[in-house]
Amino acid sequence: MKHFLPNIITPNHISYILVNRDLIILSYSPGITQFFDSVDELTIGEDIRNGFPELFGCEEILVAVLDGEQDYFDLKAITRQTFNQENIYFDLYFNKYFDSKNNCNCLIIFLENVTDKMSLEQTLVQATNETQLLVNALEKTRDYTNKIVTSIADALVVTTASGKIKKVNQAACDLFGYLETEILEQKLTYLVDNPQFDLSLHHENLLQKKELILEVVCRCQNGTKIIVAFSCSVAETEIKDSYEFIYVGRNITERKRTQQRLTAQYALAKILSESHDLEIATPKILQAVCESLEWEIGELWMPVFDSESELVNTNSNCLQRVKIWSKPEEKVTEFIEVTGRVTLIAGFGLAGIVWSSGSPKWITDLINNIYFGKQSFAVKVGLNSAFGFPIKEREEVLGVMTFFSSKQQPPDPELLQMMAATGNQIGQFIKRKQAEQKLRESEKRYRDLFENASDLIQSVNVEGKFLYVNNAWRETLGYSDAEIRKMTMFEIVHTDSRQHCLSTFQKIISGENIERVQIALMSKKGEKISLEGSINCKFVDGKPVATRGIFRDITARLQAEEALRQQQQQTETLLLNILPEAIAERLKQNTSTIADSFESVTVLFADLVGFTELASQYPAIEIVEMLNEIFSEFDRLTEQLQLEKIKTIGDAYMVVGGLPIQRPDHAEVVAEMALQMQAAIAQFNLETGKSFKIRIGIHTGSVVAGVIGRKKFIYDLWGDTVNIASRMESHGIPGCIQVTAATRSRLGDRYLLPERGTIPIKGKGEMTTYLLLGKK
Repeated sequence: MKHFLPNIITPNHISYILVNRDLIILSYSPGITQFFDSVDELTIGEDIRNGFPELFGCEEILVAVLDGEQDYFDLKAITRQTFNQENIYFDLYFNKYFDSKNNCNCLIIFLENVTDKMSLEQTLVQATNETQLLVNALEKTRDYTNKIVTSIADALVVTTASGKIKKVNQAACDLFGYLETEILEQKLTYLVDNPQFDLSLHHENLLQKKELILEVVCRCQNGTKIIVAFSCSVAETEIKDSYEFIYVGRNITERKRTQQRLTAQYALAKILSESHDLEIATPKILQAVCESLEWEIGELWMPVFDSESELVNTNSNCLQRVKIWSKPEEKVTEFIEVTGRVTLIAGFGLAGIVWSSGSPKWITDLINNIYFGKQSFAVKVGLNSAFGFPIKEREEVLGVMTFFSSKQQPPDPELLQMMAATGNQIGQFIKRKQAEQKLRESEKRYRDLFENASDLIQSVNVEGKFLYVNNAWRETLGYSDAEIRKMTMFEIVHTDSRQHCLSTFQKIISGENIERVQIALMSKKGEKISLEGSINCKFVDGKPVATRGIFRDITARLQAEEALRQQQQQTETLLLNILPEAIAERLKQNTSTIADSFESVTVLFADLVGFTELASQYPAIEIVEMLNEIFSEFDRLTEQLQLEKIKTIGDAYMVVGGLPIQRPDHAEVVAEMALQMQAAIAQFNLETGKSFKIRIGIHTGSVVAGVIGRKKFIYDLWGDTVNIASRMESHGIPGCIQVTAATRSRLGDRYLLPERGTIPIKGKGEMTTYLLLGKK
């Protein structure tokens, strides 16, 4: 919708002119020039009849409308020719209008571009009653404005300046779960779940800016809270200095949740990649989850510490809280103190339940939960919702993280799934750190065992000289002890990894702890050996003396990953050969049914005349080769003209323009395709001595397109447009291109399109068709 005068709102295809009692133009809206034969006729102060001679003789009627003696007046199906010689049809609507600026009654003339509707009516008039169609068109025009309001997918709420709701559409009722009668006359704050929401201040800001975007938490009829993004605007009513406020809202709850989940996921991954151990990582993880997902308390529970072994006893039946993070609020202070003294048995408390089950759990209402209830300490301090997830490494549960909120948080299965995966990552992180710690300790105590290790172990001084390599290192790279003593590590670094390796080495000897590195070395045979592992540096008196690295040969894995990538690329290419790229992308992201409606496309059917009879005279391989050569050329034309091939059936070929990506010139491009297909058949006959003829049919209209099948996908079209295009081909003339009136109208006067005449079409009756001969 566009605002031209303060209280006149029109759709894009409707313009208006304001005239006085003498039919002198006072003002007009942008885009009005399309309805005039000459721009000079559209001048403020000029007589409207200069541009619209159809109004001569209607003066008495127009005065009657202006004086209120007649409600309205309209003129239908006025036609003009545009600068490119195309006809444009439009309707005129005359209504009384009070010009507050000049304090007088005027006539407002609405001009509606009905060219497309007139074209459709002219096509359908051959099969239906013209009078009935005009009546239906009139009724639709009268209902048009109301349908725009009631049928939009987004929620629409219109309020007065005081915030009283005056109008809602069905989408708003569905969104909030109320009946229309339950919402009307209520204040807008009836839907908003925020006591601090200042409606008067919001309206004041809206009057200054005219349009605002507002995100608020709303309360549905069933008590559910959702986040709604309102696009707010203000419109002046017929009463001077009186306004209505328009709110168009969309539920963005899931989008917000998704953003929060992605933020938390990114933060957790960053923390795990940068932290040296669980002691450092835990408080950061708890804080990141609470702040990004809007929870107030986060806890880490671990099995009771075994003082004898100085290790965490994962076989223990008791849990203790080892870490906590909370927002600085007084009401949770006592809760933190009490839970710090609690030891939980498996199966009791949220952490104990998660510990024993090994799966995440969500509690929306702690008050009515059997494990908590009104007497629980969490409820007494004002906590209402909680969730927890296990920290696991494979099937072993290493600990539990729990989170609490004072707000009732509705279940979020996607969040639980994400946190379960995060628990696995933390578990792997713990196990990896434990393994690295044990490895470092074993290096001191059991150096002789290194020789039997399958990992590649090396020790290098700060100049890069090898101090020690184990047997696996020597066997993998193939160097002898004598060769190793003479060379440096940098001499055998592969050129692809040299810069990265030097940079990593400098960071390590400067004291930076790098958890995981990848390097590539050259073996004695000249082979590239890819390694992955960890490196640390030994310091004496604060100075680096040597680095120690433990690596695993990942050459085979990287080769397998590269092979998999190439296979995936081949699969991607194959999928794009079957489906349009846009449809293939949607299919990869969503396996549900894909179906779209297109208001205007052009469909082409082509058939090789007599090919079936010819096929019986040649060997099968020769027939297939001929058909492949012809259809390959058609495929090349389709790709060159950016059309969409739908399918081939035997010697028939189907192509469409205008989908899945819409384009305004679909009829012209399909016409060009048809002409080039004729030229291609002529060239084929010239080169092979054959005498093939091609019969082509084209029709323009609306279709439904979608993907069908589960194992062998196909992108296909359905609808009357497809049937008519097929009939144009089957009822056509060999060697000719037959098009319908709809396509002929779309192509305009830019092509040679003599009328073939009226022919009977199965299922459609008599239809006037045209033959496409070429461009003018």
